[in-house]
Amino acid sequence: MIRLEDTTVSAISEAIRAEKNRKGAIAVGMVLTLIVVADEADQADALHAATAAASEHPMRILGIIPRPGRTAAQLDAEISVAGDEGPGELIALRLRGPMAAHTASVALPLLIPDAPVVVWWASDAPKSPATDPLGLLARRRITDAALAARSRAELQEHAHSYAPGDTDFAWTRVTPWRALLAAALDRPHAPVTGAEVAAARSNPSGPLLAAWLHQALGVPVTMRASRGPGITAVHLHTQRGDISITRPDGTKATLQVPGYPASEVGLRRRDTRDLLLEELRRLDPDEVYADTLAASPHFHADGP
Repeated sequence: MIRLEDTTVSAISEAIRAEKNRKGAIAVGMVLTLIVVADEADQADALHAATAAASEHPMRILGIIPRPGRTAAQLDAEISVAGDEGPGELIALRLRGPMAAHTASVALPLLIPDAPVVVWWASDAPKSPATDPLGLLARRRITDAALAARSRAELQEHAHSYAPGDTDFAWTRVTPWRALLAAALDRPHAPVTGAEVAAARSNPSGPLLAAWLHQALGVPVTMRASRGPGITAVHLHTQRGDISITRPDGTKATLQVPGYPASEVGLRRRDTRDLLLEELRRLDPDEVYADTLAASPHFHADGP
C-alpha cells in the first residue's frame, strides 16, 4: 500500500503508473471504474466488498471518503495496484476540509479512459443520484435505501428522481425471492387471485416485491408488517389454497404449493459483496426496476 499525504491528483496518477510498471500490471482487461462513496465509519467494509468483487470484475476502485470540516483543504491517498495477488486497483482518497465539496473534480482525472463508470454510495446517498456531480460521470448509480433512517421514504425520493441507470440494493435483495416465486409458478396451479407480502416495517425491499408481484400477476397485493428480518413471507392466494414462501430466520425458507409436499430451500440474506457483484453484471438501464420503483409508493404495511 502506497500512502500519499497532502498530495495532488497528478501525483496520485504518477504513483499509480510507477507502481504498475514496477509490478508489471497493466490496465488492459479492466472492465470499469467503480467509484465508492463512503464516510469514514463505512469505508473499510465498502472497500473490502468492492475489492472482493474485483475477482469477477477487474476494475479500478476509487474510494471517495469526504472529511468535511474546518481544517485546511487536503487530499490524502492510499494506493494498491494488484499484480500477482489478483486483479484490480484500489485508490482510497480522503478529501479533507473544503476539498470534500469537489469529489467529481478529484475523481475525473483518475477514471480509466473509455471504460464505463459505476458509482456506489455505500453511505448516505444524494436525493437525486443522476444529477449529483459524481452521478453525472456514471453509467450506473447504486444506492441502498436500507441505510437511511427512514428507508421507505428514501425509496420514494428515489422514485421521484429516478433516471435510467439508477438502481438500489433494496431491489437487488429481491432477486432470490423473484426467482423462487417464478419457479413456484412454473408448477401447475390454480389462477392467482391476490397476494400478500410480509416484511419488517422499515424494510424497503417489501414494497418493491409487492409492486413487482402486482405488475407481474395483475392481482391486488397487500402488505403486512412482520418482525423481520427483512422479507419474511409471500402468499399467493388461489382457490385451491395459498402458494407460500415463508422465511422467518433470514436463512432458510419453506415453499408450499397446493398438491405438492412442502420443501425447504436456501434463501439466505446476501452480503454486500454478492449484491454488488449482481449489479456490476449489467450496465444497461433496468427497466423492470424503473417500473417497479414507480409503483412501490402505493404499497404500505399494515399490522403491529
